[in-house]
This record gives sequence, C-alpha cells and structure tokens, in this order.
Amino acid sequence: MNLTLLLIIPLLTAVGVLFCRNAQQVRWLSLAGAAVQFILVMALLFAFYAARSNGNTDAFLFSERCMWFAPLNIQFITGADGISVSMLLLTAAVVLAGVLVSWKEETMAKEFFFLLHLLAFGAYGFFISLDVFTLFFFLEIAVIPKYLLIGIWGSGRKEYSANKLALMLMGGSALVLIGMLGMYYQSGANTFDLIRLSEVHIPYATQLQFFPLLFLGFGVFTAIFPFHTWVPDGHSAAPTAGSMFLAGISMKLGGYGCLRVATYLMPDAAAYYAPYIIGLATIAIIYGAFATLMQTDLKYINAYSSVSHCGFVLLGIGMLNQTAITGAVMQMVSHGLMTALFFAVIGMIYQRTHTRMVRQMGGLLKAMPFIMTVFFIAGLTSLGLPGFSGFVAEMTVLMGAWQNPKTMYRIATILACASIVVTAVYILRATGQVAMGPLKQHDEPLNDARWYEKLAAFILIAGIVAIGVAPFWLNDLITPGAKIIMQKIVSLSR
Repeated sequence: MNLTLLLIIPLLTAVGVLFCRNAQQVRWLSLAGAAVQFILVMALLFAFYAARSNGNTDAFLFSERCMWFAPLNIQFITGADGISVSMLLLTAAVVLAGVLVSWKEETMAKEFFFLLHLLAFGAYGFFISLDVFTLFFFLEIAVIPKYLLIGIWGSGRKEYSANKLALMLMGGSALVLIGMLGMYYQSGANTFDLIRLSEVHIPYATQLQFFPLLFLGFGVFTAIFPFHTWVPDGHSAAPTAGSMFLAGISMKLGGYGCLRVATYLMPDAAAYYAPYIIGLATIAIIYGAFATLMQTDLKYINAYSSVSHCGFVLLGIGMLNQTAITGAVMQMVSHGLMTALFFAVIGMIYQRTHTRMVRQMGGLLKAMPFIMTVFFIAGLTSLGLPGFSGFVAEMTVLMGAWQNPKTMYRIATILACASIVVTAVYILRATGQVAMGPLKQHDEPLNDARWYEKLAAFILIAGIVAIGVAPFWLNDLITPGAKIIMQKIVSLSR
C-alpha cells in the first residue's frame, strides 16, 4: 500500500477541477476523486488488517521516507497505525459526503471544490506524517481553505468569522511551531522524525517547558477551553460542506496532534499537566452543554455541542490510561461522523426553509420525512443513544476515566457523565420543535432530500451504525496504537 496515493489523488482532483469547462464537469470530477479516495482508504484498512494477521507487529506500517531538507534533517516520512487509519477513514467519509451535499453549488464552483480537495489533501498528509515538521506543514495547508470557504461562500458575519477562525488557528499554529522547534533543539536528537524522537528521553525540564505549547497549540484546533470561541462563529458562518469539514475533520487534527505529538513524545510532562488538562476538558464539557441550551440557531446548537463533545476527547487523553485513550480516538471518529451528518441535514433544512431558527420551524416531519429521520439519527447519536457511535465512544472514555482512583478525577468523570443529561434536554427539545407539531407556512413548497443528499446521509449513517452496533472492529483497530502510547507513558513517566 502506497500512502502517497492519498496525497496524489486529492491534489490531482483539486487541480483537475480548475480545468473543467462547466459546473457539471466540476461536480462529477470532484465526486470521482472523492470516491477514489474512499476506495483507497478502504483498501488501506484491509491491507492493514492483512499485515497484522500475517504477524507484522511494527508500530507503523507502509512506511516510506525520503530527505526533504537536509540542513535541518527534515524528512518526508509516511506511515500508519490503527489510530491513523481510523482518522483516514473518517476523512474519506466526510470528504465524499461533503462533495455530495455541495452538488448544487453554483457560485464559483471550480474554486469551491478546489478548496474542498485541498483541505482533504492537508488532512490526509497530516494523518500519515511521521515527521513532526511535515505534520506541521500539512496542518497549515489545512488552515488556508477554511478561511476562504467561510469568507467567500459563508453567510451572516462571514468576514468576521473567517478572520477570527484564521487568527485563532494561526495563533495555535504559532504555539505548535515554537514547541516543535524547542523539542528539536533541546531533545539532543536534532531530528523531527517522530519515531526517533519517541526513542529519546527528552529532558524533564524541556518537557515541562514545551509540552504546554504543543498541547495548547493543537488544543486550539480541537476547541480546548478557553480557546474555543472560534468554533461557534466559524461553524455558523461556513457553508454546509465547510461546516462538515471544520467539525468533522479539522477539529480532529487538534486531538490527533495532542495525542500523537505532545502526549506521546513528552509523557513526563503529560503526567505532570494531566490535572490541568482534565480540568479544562471538564469545563469544556459542562460549559458547552449548558451554552447549547441557550441557543436557538441550529448551527449554533451543533457548534456549541461540538465544544462539549470534543471535551470528551481531551478528557480521555488527560486520563493517561489505555481505555480512556482508546475512547478518545473513538470519540474523534464518532463525533466527526455525527457532527458532519448534523451539519449536512441542517444545510438541507436551510435550503428549503431559508431559516435556521428553531422557533420558526415546526411539523417538518410531514413535509420532509427522510431529512427529519436523518435529523433524528444525528440527534440521537449526539445524546449517546445505544446502538449509535456516540454511546460507544463516550462510554469508553468514561469507563477509562473511572479507572483512575484519584478523587479529583472521579469528580471530573461524574460531571462529564452528568452532561449527558443536559445533552438529552437540548437535543430532544430541538428535534421536537423542528419536526413535530403543525407544519408552519414557508415561502416555497417543501420537498424531501434528493438522491445526492440521501447518498451523503447513508455514507455517514453507515459509519455511525457500524461503530454503534459492532464497535469491536474500531476498538481492535485503535487498541494496538493506544497500547504503544501507554507503554511509552508507563516506561518514561516513572
């Protein structure tokens, strides 16, 4: 399996759409490129399982490397473990669904789909990079399309939201860069090679100094409190596919970076700062849940709930045990699928009703049964109903969190668990008001989902149900990678 194909295909697709003659060609080429990406990732999944079943116990499979910039020993190194593969599966599914949901995009269609595939290119590169500098390079590539998608194709205060998002994410990137360079010069290894750095015991003082920069820098991308304020504004102003990519993929870059770079390479500092991480994660979970209760705009409801759900990711990482870390990765995958589905169905509703305000809608189940069914599924996944991925992921995090006997950690676990009740309140209230009751009058006749919208919904729902009904395959995929991280933490944090 050649992982560089996951970079070549979206890049060729992005360039190819610029040479299309009309919007129809742009759509079909974008769909073909996204479909090929999805097929490649599925092939990667089966190749990964085959390699493991044949006895390959290497930490990262399908690794390739070449020198990129010799004076600083920067290399282009690719490889994948189970955690990487799960993130690639999420990315491929969201990209394919995002292209389908944007099927009728007419405004500057070439540029729009070019940016979508450029964002996919950055995300794929980030998840397969085993050189910290290369990983940072792809992180920055993934930032650029977000600003343009919101600023050009967004709605509401799109210029303000685009600028706020870009400035806060660039600020997080600056912290990552400083931490990365400090680790490079102070580790004594003089390399950005992730595997080589993992074999070096970075001095304790260096870890204490640079871990907060790396963790907070990546944490900004995953809405760590109090650097979460870009999320509601960015999500609410972004076009539908932009919101799907932001919440479904981009926020996972931060969680992955917190785990793969900060925690894995600096386990001593991770153990030292764990109480602070858990405290901030708990605040995000509770604050996000209660802030969502106050929202009346569907996009703001999903955006603030994302702050709460991403808090579970940070809570799992901060607990520093295998079960909690496995749950954190499962939560990243589950939340990516669920929130992408939620934003997709909100976009479908908005296209037909021209409003996102809950109080202006009602009785939509009668006019749009398929769309409302998808809306219910997204909501039930968010509140953690058994049978869907949200239940499996959050329960795994909470079970791992409860394994830690410290009183403060137990209190944090109880508070996080209590937030599920608040989540049920705002989800049931929103879905009930939008779908039930008498049908309100709208300017245009309401029609149900079209074929491309149904296909996008089926792709995301299939992932949600596959995890919720049979979570063992994802757990087995993630656990070996989590075990390697835990071995590093246990061996070097004594």
